[in-house]
Amino acid sequence: MPSVYIRPIAFADSPQSEEGEAIRLGGGLVYASRFAIIVRDGGRVVSRHRFGTADVQTVLGGLPDSLAEDAIQQWDNLRRTHAPLVCGQRMLRLDQPQIMGILNVTPDSFSDGGKFLDKPDAALEHAHAMLSAGAGLIDVGGESTRPGAAAVWEGDEVKRVVPVIEQLAVAGAAISIDSRRSSVIEAALAAGAHIVNDVSAMRHDPRTAEIVARSGAPVVLMHAPGADGDLHADGDYGDVVLDVFDALRDRRDAALAAGIARERILLDPGIGFGKSLAENLALINALPLYHALGQPILFGASRKRMIGALSNEALAHQRMPGSLMLALKAMDAGCQMVRVHDVAETVQAFHVWRGLRDAALTDFSQLA
Repeated sequence: MPSVYIRPIAFADSPQSEEGEAIRLGGGLVYASRFAIIVRDGGRVVSRHRFGTADVQTVLGGLPDSLAEDAIQQWDNLRRTHAPLVCGQRMLRLDQPQIMGILNVTPDSFSDGGKFLDKPDAALEHAHAMLSAGAGLIDVGGESTRPGAAAVWEGDEVKRVVPVIEQLAVAGAAISIDSRRSSVIEAALAAGAHIVNDVSAMRHDPRTAEIVARSGAPVVLMHAPGADGDLHADGDYGDVVLDVFDALRDRRDAALAAGIARERILLDPGIGFGKSLAENLALINALPLYHALGQPILFGASRKRMIGALSNEALAHQRMPGSLMLALKAMDAGCQMVRVHDVAETVQAFHVWRGLRDAALTDFSQLA
């Protein structure tokens, strides 16, 4: 059965620079002015047409009935404004990018494994430093999901994350739990975590959807091609950009069917999970497309292997400049949340990015 996709392909600094013929992408500070409407059938792209906002009614009206309803929904989704996320006493606004600071209490994470394991004081000191630097929330994880990482017993994972989460909750921080196991997620939420960040998109553990729905916590659903043991396996794509779109739509719909409210679902294209360098680059260039799914987008590529592959095999601790470049690319794509190791540097880059956006919005000389 044919599928349709609407991909933003041209952008404006402000709506007035296009005399109003631009849409506000995902309710943020990014404006799209031209689009491609793509039809795929049997895994093959059969048509691609470009259009501007002035032509949208004609273009959508010319689609077959079997595609028109989905295309209209995607157009509405591209312009959807997202409500803030409620995290205890804190509200995370999604009309601008939020910086998520990474806190790994693991022995073997690819970048900072072992640095904070069994060192609660050091972990909390690092978390507070990230918050002071401007992180909107802290993502606490007790299991490495790098390729080849050893499996972790869920009891050990709970012991790693719960004490840190309890202390951060007392301090009033917004907290997410990075886990794919329902028992860990349940313990983390009871300890004070506010958001569930599941790299398996709730495929690994069937109880997770029930727990998330009952708790009312927002959930991040990340794309990874592999099942259960190896999230990086089975990365066989016809068109990685559209295949990931379809997979995220399926997981979004599964979450809705499980009783999770739409405004509490975020999506993550899963950079580095079961994808080649070329596939990761294609996904990053196509990030604006994923707003057509109608959910906030989380982007995480901090210090990942692809940066080293493009930078003379730079080691993980040497990948901060590349991480900043990708974070800014995500902001330019309208992503609502950016997950990073280097919080202070990313926040500073964001402030400059935000200043440029604000200046463009107030530059009325473009109307002359």
